[in-house]
Amino acid sequence: MKESKNFIENIIDEDLSLGLEQSLLKFRFPPEPNGFLHIGHVKAICINFGLAEKYNAPIVLRFDDTNPEKEEQRYINAIKDDVSWLGFNWDEERFASDYFEQLYQFAEQLIQEDKAYVDSSTAEEMREMRGTLTSPGTASEYRNRSIEENLDFFRRMRAGEFADGTHVLRLKIDLASPNINMRDPAIYRIRHVEHHQTGNAWCIYPLYDYTHCISDSLEGITHSLCDLSFEDHRPLYDWVLEQLKMNCHPQQIEFSRLNLQYTVMSKRKLKQLVEENLVDGWDDPRLPTIAGLRRKGYTADSIRDFCRRIGAVSYTHLRAHE
Repeated sequence: MKESKNFIENIIDEDLSLGLEQSLLKFRFPPEPNGFLHIGHVKAICINFGLAEKYNAPIVLRFDDTNPEKEEQRYINAIKDDVSWLGFNWDEERFASDYFEQLYQFAEQLIQEDKAYVDSSTAEEMREMRGTLTSPGTASEYRNRSIEENLDFFRRMRAGEFADGTHVLRLKIDLASPNINMRDPAIYRIRHVEHHQTGNAWCIYPLYDYTHCISDSLEGITHSLCDLSFEDHRPLYDWVLEQLKMNCHPQQIEFSRLNLQYTVMSKRKLKQLVEENLVDGWDDPRLPTIAGLRRKGYTADSIRDFCRRIGAVSYTHLRAHE
């Protein structure tokens, strides 16, 4: 019987047939260490680690630790325990914070090329200027700051001269873009918070969309897999890598999310239940966390089989069957 393949495997096979060397294949799983993982994350885990196993390719477990206000070491430990319990191993362990200096230098490069600027508008003003789905964004009064002035402000941001929220670094892209993510997105913010990996070395932190694509590139990831909520972010992913002329330009591919009816699938809401003592911790068997399912008696094999049966579906596939 012919082997059944999902659409991601078909893409990878086509890339290999077009000349991509098998030895260059590399994947990653990039969780945020701001809570315990739940059943929705298992699908992403199984897809990423499953592809690494299928193609005998390395995989990186990379913690997206760019928001120290919400991250803790215990979440890092829990994620590693959950992935291991599910039966997966990783070849490299990385943190986005490993690249903070490189990310900063890339940001200075964008400023020097007049592709980024420091905006001193308030958060409310920036929300207003962003526009809507039917109206374009409007330019900040700070958008035309000189390169020298932007560099000076950005370096002073790093030096800790400014309070939280007073300035952000934004990319200079297209305020009229129909894709709101391309309307001069912020890529750095000021946060005077101790980081669980870097301590007090930094008081400015890069945002996800900027950090993720560069981390993928630096690690040599070939296929960057994420759920459909990131589909509209792909043009920004590609734009950053193209402007920086990165040697490695991973291909971002989106798959459908795993949702269960009558089940809380929001890490933020699960965290609220835990913090308000409405449940008996992250491993409460009433929660859909991996730890909760494990405590409830589910086996790792059964959870992996559940995700295997669901499979990976593309947006095009979903629309074709509506």
